[in-house]
Amino acid sequence: MKKHTRRDFLKTSAGSAGMIAAAPSLVGAFDAAGTRSFAGSDIVPLGKTGLKVSRLAQGTGFSGGNQSSAHTRMGQKAFSSLLHHSLDEGVTFMDMADLYGSHPYVVKALKEVPRDQVVFLSKLWPRKEEWITPSGGAVREVDRFRKELQTDRIDVCLIHCMLNDQWPTEYERIRDEMSQLKESGAIGAVGVSCHDFGALKVAAEHPWVDVIFARINHKGGREYSCDASAPEVAQVLKTARANGKAVVGMKIFGAGKLVKPEEKDASLSYVFGNDLVDAVTIGMLNQGEVDDTLQRMAHVRTS
Repeated sequence: MKKHTRRDFLKTSAGSAGMIAAAPSLVGAFDAAGTRSFAGSDIVPLGKTGLKVSRLAQGTGFSGGNQSSAHTRMGQKAFSSLLHHSLDEGVTFMDMADLYGSHPYVVKALKEVPRDQVVFLSKLWPRKEEWITPSGGAVREVDRFRKELQTDRIDVCLIHCMLNDQWPTEYERIRDEMSQLKESGAIGAVGVSCHDFGALKVAAEHPWVDVIFARINHKGGREYSCDASAPEVAQVLKTARANGKAVVGMKIFGAGKLVKPEEKDASLSYVFGNDLVDAVTIGMLNQGEVDDTLQRMAHVRTS
């Protein structure tokens, strides 16, 4: 399969989402030999949202909290260099959150990049913390996100870090306001990120959810930052996808615990081989990690 990079996209800078959707990398995600491809730069549908994203997302929240992360702590220059490298390699899906404080860094890094060449995903923190007093809804927060990112639209907005199976009721006002924002075009798709197995099971079935961020790797369990055993999580993700939900896998490398080459390869093969996700997000911190992840994804093969 021909590799599609940011340079390819920028050559067609009149390109809208529709033009990107017609790129050869999307047409089937198969290589020249007819083997299914899981390359990180493949442009693929994000469930039924109508969005097209690179299969690999650039995470911006490794070790994140209190509006800071390892990514933002590296400083703007290094952060911009990292994002430019990811974009040059075809990673056009940007995974952000208010919790990480990454919005200002991303907008500065991408100031020369046409907005329609990247997909913005961010997450709204719903609980009161030292660093934030939420409105209880979503309009105020999303309006701020759009100002921070200098964009009219957040392509995907999630309620961040669901911790129990009562989240649809607990955050009903947030859901209602996000639905209104989706209807107005300020948000493209809505959903949740899950840090609890009960929350994940509800998300897999709930009609409001378009996109789920789910913790999954081949090891599973709390030791590897998953919400249940790998088979248990896998079954729920299969249900979610059967219900038309887009699934983005996170903690693929166990939040930094799966560092051996064979462990990374095993996790990628498990996640893609079992058809559990539409895309994955990985908090790559330098160009070497970007290149290594892309190389490993390019060599994933399933029967």
